[in-house]
Amino acid sequence: MTTVSPPRPPADPALPPVPPTPAADDFARARALASMKRIALGLLLLAAVIYAVARTFEDDGAAWAYVRAFAEAAMVGALADWFAVTALFRHPLRLPIPHTAIIPERKAQLGRSLGDFVETNFMSRDVLVERLAHAAVARRFGEWLAEEDNAATAARSVADVLRGVIEVVDDAEVQGAIERIVEHRIRSTPAAPLLGRGIELAMEGGHHRALLDAIFRGLRGFLDDNRATFRERLQQESPWWVPERIDDRIFAKIADGIDRFLVDVGGDPDHEVRRSIERRVAAFAVQLRTDPSLVERGERLKDELLDHPEMRAWIGSLWREAKTTLIAATHDPDSELHRRLVSSLQRLGVRLRDDGEMRAKVDGWIAGAVGYVVDHHRREVGRLIESTIERWDGDETARKMELQVGRDLQFIRINGTLVGGLAGLAIHAVSELILR
Repeated sequence: MTTVSPPRPPADPALPPVPPTPAADDFARARALASMKRIALGLLLLAAVIYAVARTFEDDGAAWAYVRAFAEAAMVGALADWFAVTALFRHPLRLPIPHTAIIPERKAQLGRSLGDFVETNFMSRDVLVERLAHAAVARRFGEWLAEEDNAATAARSVADVLRGVIEVVDDAEVQGAIERIVEHRIRSTPAAPLLGRGIELAMEGGHHRALLDAIFRGLRGFLDDNRATFRERLQQESPWWVPERIDDRIFAKIADGIDRFLVDVGGDPDHEVRRSIERRVAAFAVQLRTDPSLVERGERLKDELLDHPEMRAWIGSLWREAKTTLIAATHDPDSELHRRLVSSLQRLGVRLRDDGEMRAKVDGWIAGAVGYVVDHHRREVGRLIESTIERWDGDETARKMELQVGRDLQFIRINGTLVGGLAGLAIHAVSELILR
């Protein structure tokens, strides 16, 4: 069903005219057009020569009259078609004859007509969705992306886009947004209950046992490293009348007893001391979650931490460090980011290639997106065509279009010469039969 588009505003008159973009094969087209023009002109000149010869020998026989009639009509046909073809692109003989130089003079109207034609006949949801359905975009893209080299190429493009986005964003805005997000997230999360829940999860997973083992090993090492210091302190505290050998034996017994105790507690997961520690830690974890005073104290400590200058500086440096890292990763084809991009894109390609349900979803998304663009922006496409053609220089536009179709139009001149000659010959023959 044909729809009529509303009138569009004219192109901006402030924009200067520009020539159409030249095509790569314009030179070859120009040579072919010149060749066909020479052929058409040669036929016209040949008809003129034949006409002159026939007029010269017309009295020598009736056959020459037929030749003259053919040549005369051929010249008329050739000149008429030359005029018609030339009038499309310029004024014939540079004379401002009305209704000539149609393309330069009617360029704006042609642009509007072409824009309306494309908008009405091509920018149609049904047409484009049908073409997309036959194109199987998701399957083809999946097959292409499943190849590692192609995935690497796509990953480089994604990295370039990511780097471009990172480089153009306002650092102050991004940094401020990150600071607000991090600070809001930390302030909105109660610290003490979170810590208590973390302790409970660690104990449920048995991770506290390894921590206790490390603590007891550390205590043994601490005592062993500072044995001389403790012995010296015992000597200072011991009465003067106690012999040094007695102090040595006392210290040795105490030290060995403590060491054996630490060995026993550290080596026995079910030792009563460890169980006592576990009970106390579990009770403390519950208090962290339920005791209002501990919760309030945890919030005060958290606020003090967030307000500390070094903490503020660390939060403020998050974006700078992330930006530097990301930009460096996008430049490096061997970076973890690039490898992950390649792997992810390749997996996506494999899924698109092998998963029919996913392909159907992606094709549906593409069709929906194209349909939305067509429904809401089809007029912009027509307007783009119209405004682009309207800005083209008229003479250059005519030359460009003549290069595209002029060679075929020269066949009109050639056919006009031949058909005109045959028509003149037929008319002369009929006239001779009727008059006789």
